[in-house]
Amino acid sequence: MNITVYCASSLGHDPAFAQEARALGSWIGAHRHTLIYGGTNVGLMGLVADTVLDEGGSVIGVLPDILADREPPSGRLTKLHRVETMAQRKAKMIELGEVFVALPGGPGTLEELSEIMSLVKLGTPPGFLYLLNINGFYDELITSFERMLAHGFMTPDMRAYLKVAASADALTSMLAAAE
Repeated sequence: MNITVYCASSLGHDPAFAQEARALGSWIGAHRHTLIYGGTNVGLMGLVADTVLDEGGSVIGVLPDILADREPPSGRLTKLHRVETMAQRKAKMIELGEVFVALPGGPGTLEELSEIMSLVKLGTPPGFLYLLNINGFYDELITSFERMLAHGFMTPDMRAYLKVAASADALTSMLAAAE
């Protein structure tokens, strides 16, 4: 399974973010799935990728030229796609992915998961979207989605497309059931 993971290029302030990122990466690698991610070796992105590789899994990075100097790629990647723009990065990650996971992150992560939800609305979902809601990180976003549903801006089918897990263990159980 190709698992596209969206997450931060920093570690954040909660040590649980790194712990859960490693746990997810360990499961992906141990089960010989392929990680699709943003291509850099920093932050939660780097942790997930390194852990997948340490466990014997494959990692495909998608790195835009604008980030190549600031956030260099890992030299260990199975494959690296270089693209010119962030828009091309997002498109390539969607093209390669079968399921999509959002770990804690900032505006870029939010934009990426919003794009997946927009594709669901258009009727062209690329694969299920899972939020790894570590220590309630995405609680307000989930509440916003519920509000969109209540006000008719999201259909029940769209809301059902979004799966939420509180831990990497819960998430990997969900992913295993989807295999």
